[in-house]
Amino acid sequence: MAKSIDNKIGKKIPSNRLHRVGMFGSIVTRVATNMASEGAKQLLSGKRPSTKQLLLTPKNISSVTEQLAQLRGAAMKIGQLLSMDAGDALPKELTDILAKLRSDATPMPAKQLAAVLEKEWGQDWQQHFISFNFKPLAAASIGQVHFARHDDASELAIKVQYPGIRKSISSDVDNVATLLRITGLVPKEVDYKNILEEAKKQLHDEANYELEAEMAHAFYKYLQDDKRFIVPKIYKALTTPSILTMSFEQGESVETLQDLPQQQRDQLITDLFELLFKEVFEFQLVQTDPNFANYLYQRGSKKLVLLDFGATRHYNSNISQGYQKLLSGAMNKNKEDMGLAMAQIGFFSEDIFPDHKDAVINLVMTACEPLQCEGSYDFGNTDLAKRIHDAGMALSMEQGYWHTPPVDALFLHRKIGGLFLLAARLNTHVNVRALFIPYQWQP
Repeated sequence: MAKSIDNKIGKKIPSNRLHRVGMFGSIVTRVATNMASEGAKQLLSGKRPSTKQLLLTPKNISSVTEQLAQLRGAAMKIGQLLSMDAGDALPKELTDILAKLRSDATPMPAKQLAAVLEKEWGQDWQQHFISFNFKPLAAASIGQVHFARHDDASELAIKVQYPGIRKSISSDVDNVATLLRITGLVPKEVDYKNILEEAKKQLHDEANYELEAEMAHAFYKYLQDDKRFIVPKIYKALTTPSILTMSFEQGESVETLQDLPQQQRDQLITDLFELLFKEVFEFQLVQTDPNFANYLYQRGSKKLVLLDFGATRHYNSNISQGYQKLLSGAMNKNKEDMGLAMAQIGFFSEDIFPDHKDAVINLVMTACEPLQCEGSYDFGNTDLAKRIHDAGMALSMEQGYWHTPPVDALFLHRKIGGLFLLAARLNTHVNVRALFIPYQWQP
């Protein structure tokens, strides 16, 4: 996932672990100081503010967001994971912080970039290129992307990891846990400790660009004969654990394609739904990051460019078949089959109340409405997102309900939710049912 940086000025990424620990400490200190100052002001004016009111002031929110964004890596990834699992249960102020962390991207300065390139490629690294643009095209949570021209004149996109990110992942996540505990920003019902452990694992995987190269190459092979998609070619000789080098592919961001003819927009989203089903049920390898920036569209060829495979996950047969059964049950409105499939996937805790279980099944049934539609589903003219949100919010407020689903489920739902949003953004009509029927579970 990479965000366009326009004219942002680079800020040095703190690469030393002790320096990063110190920054977390300064965040806590600054928040405490701001709370004391604001509390004194309000007491003098005759008010008795709550701790939460003192904590969630604009000044504190700004302080926390600014410094967590500068740390990149763990802070941004936790923002993504928390908003996936607990979005409806979080205070609006924390939701705003997480949204900014997901979108804020400031590049590292040229001097720091040059040091990374020399460390990874050697002092004579420039021999590989006719040109290398030091101004990044985009920046994300753990790296930034540059344009270069290879010595054979081919155009390259080169993702360079921020220094120190990989070595500091575990301590960064632990420090974020401390920050969340001290500030009390996350409700007690949310099991964020398990989420943070998953953040460590996910970040370690995403910080290994050689692993991402393997995932991208796997998709390249799966889709090389499918003329609808383009997967960048990996340049293995110029790829290291901290640098990912691939072919540069041009295109327009998919979220800006509202002016395309209706038929083309419908076909684009149809292709993405078909790809999703292939990933889950055939490849058992899913690119789970739904960010719109991961898709580019080429108007001339009508092809879709697929980018960023850092969040790619393997799905074993138990999970893959579980979702075959679940979606088949939902398509046929069979709640008993849905319940069995959700138990196989791991949705329910052992002590879940029957009425809570029914409510979860009903929520999933609602979310699967496009599968139940005979013919094309009108994503641009539905309140489905609001109904899912309202039902999820009602569940999250139930005492004793909270149960974090399996991480594989969270990531898959995140991908599906992103695709629903894109389908609505482009006001499309898609026959989701027809696309799924070839994968319907056959006992």
